[in-house]
Amino acid sequence: MLKAPGVTCLFVLCGILVAGLWPFHAPLNQVTWLGEGNGLLFGKHGSLVSANPFQATAAQGDGSCSLEIWLKPSRIDLGGGMILAFYQPDSQLGPFALRQFQGGLVLERKSVGPAAKKAVIYVGEVFSPLKPAFVTITAGASGTSTYVDGALVKRVPDFALSSRDLTGQFVVANHPTKAYNWSGQMKGLAIYDRELSAAEVSQSFVNWTKGTLGSTVPDSANRNGVVARYAFDEGKGSVVHNQVDSAKDLLIPSRFFVVHQQFLELPWDEFRPGWRYWKDIGVNVVGFIPLGFFFYAYFSQMRRLKKSAALTIALGFAVSLTIEVLQSILPTRDSGTTDLITNTFGTALGVIAFRLAAGSICAGGSARPCRGKERLHLTGDRSQATTS
Repeated sequence: MLKAPGVTCLFVLCGILVAGLWPFHAPLNQVTWLGEGNGLLFGKHGSLVSANPFQATAAQGDGSCSLEIWLKPSRIDLGGGMILAFYQPDSQLGPFALRQFQGGLVLERKSVGPAAKKAVIYVGEVFSPLKPAFVTITAGASGTSTYVDGALVKRVPDFALSSRDLTGQFVVANHPTKAYNWSGQMKGLAIYDRELSAAEVSQSFVNWTKGTLGSTVPDSANRNGVVARYAFDEGKGSVVHNQVDSAKDLLIPSRFFVVHQQFLELPWDEFRPGWRYWKDIGVNVVGFIPLGFFFYAYFSQMRRLKKSAALTIALGFAVSLTIEVLQSILPTRDSGTTDLITNTFGTALGVIAFRLAAGSICAGGSARPCRGKERLHLTGDRSQATTS
């Protein structure tokens, strides 16, 4: 049944470690300038980060704000990724994030303080595979409105987005604390500390898409609430310039990165709706079944160790914990407690699978287990039941 059990166990262990830790380093940051027209192309692993955090200013008295972004995802049929996010390291809070979910957008806001809570809204049918979408999110006393290509698609009165949420370290095309990157084209981005009217939204859409705004640097008299504007017109280099304030330029590091890598994220924070999340759950369970199966066989049949089932499950937990600790320093991997649970469960399933297989062999092909002190001896590729 099993040749060289110790060698087989070693191969299984090495395979799990490679699968959990590959590529063992930070890959190149896959961000390139578009060959035709302004913009950046984000690959599988690509992201930007602001040179300095965004700060609230005295001009932001009423809390109103707006955000414009001109982009085209690589895919809209499944998955998505984090388009942009703000992160405050002192409070370990991401006050605002914008992410893609299939063909729509998800707006996330997290409040700070004793009554901290998370608010989420979904705006569907935003993206088309044929052309980029110009998205405007503008917020004021009447709530938060989302426009696509200059037309209003959703208004939410009780989604209280404010200029204070657009502060902190600014990350583009990735999550601030884990690898959840977005891929596609980005052609323009602007942030305001005031609410835009419907007429201004429509005119700004025309100006950006017709090329009459992107290369014009606003002077102090004409900024009209513009905090940051990135035209993505450099065409080369590792800096995307903020036309308003160079201290808030966006940097393109040579290697892919996560700004504040998280360690052992909690299960409820890791949850993401969609097929990708449940697929990862299944892979983590199935991936550790061989470890439980072969190590339990080795411990119980070759080494004859007491409590070999508990020892095998503890080994699965230890291997998983080691992987999660090391993943916390690898930007392409996520360190979370969900994997600890699913990997340990997979190990336990492997133990059960071997017990069922051993019981069938002991019974000469039936499903009954070995009786008394009957044990399954594994010698070479032969299996036989004997009584000790």
